[in-house]
Amino acid sequence: MSAAEAGGVFLRARGRTLDAFSSEKEREWKGPFYFIQGADPQFGLMKAWSTGDCDSGGDEWKQEIRLTEQAVQAINKLSPKPKFFVLCGDLVHAMPGIKAVFSGHYHRNAGGTYQDLDMVVSSAIGCQLGKDTHGLRVVVVTAEKIVHRYYSLDELSEKGIEDDLMDLLKKK
Repeated sequence: MSAAEAGGVFLRARGRTLDAFSSEKEREWKGPFYFIQGADPQFGLMKAWSTGDCDSGGDEWKQEIRLTEQAVQAINKLSPKPKFFVLCGDLVHAMPGIKAVFSGHYHRNAGGTYQDLDMVVSSAIGCQLGKDTHGLRVVVVTAEKIVHRYYSLDELSEKGIEDDLMDLLKKK
């Protein structure tokens, strides 16, 4: 099915248009390609490591942010462009002011709390390994709190985001 047949659905990425149904085209081998794999930006570790206190002390992210931006700039200059970029490993070492960490990879909804830090695991868009449906998590951040809710793909498409979450966005 082409994008035109599907009602003109397109994904956009900075001035480029990607046919949302290009995966059909990707099934056939078209020759060699490359991708970029990065690992462990681990925001906060550089300060913690330099102070010798890796259990804390990672409350500054400046160096890691600068290096991550440098990595993105280097990738964006490559020609030909990589097929994709994947970032693995530890994303964060310390959480200055962070109240929740959101992740995936478990293919089911899960989570818990440790020392006032919420860990929220969202189920997959793709293959489900639990009882959850294919879906996405909507996260609303206000000055006072973080509110999140998991929606099935059908529910989000048909009903959208619920009023109580939308109301939070209206508050300044």
